[in-house]
Amino acid sequence: MTEHEHGSMSIRDHEKTFEGFIQFTKRSLVVILFLVVILAIFGA
Repeated sequence: MTEHEHGSMSIRDHEKTFEGFIQFTKRSLVVILFLVVILAIFGA
């Protein structure tokens, strides 16, 4: 296993990874809210 090097990731890669995480979180939230609304409407 390689040793951890503090600060070895470029800021551009870090921002790209963080943006991907935020997009995933937003999409997941929309899907979850949609499912909750569908369940509320159809009483499942």
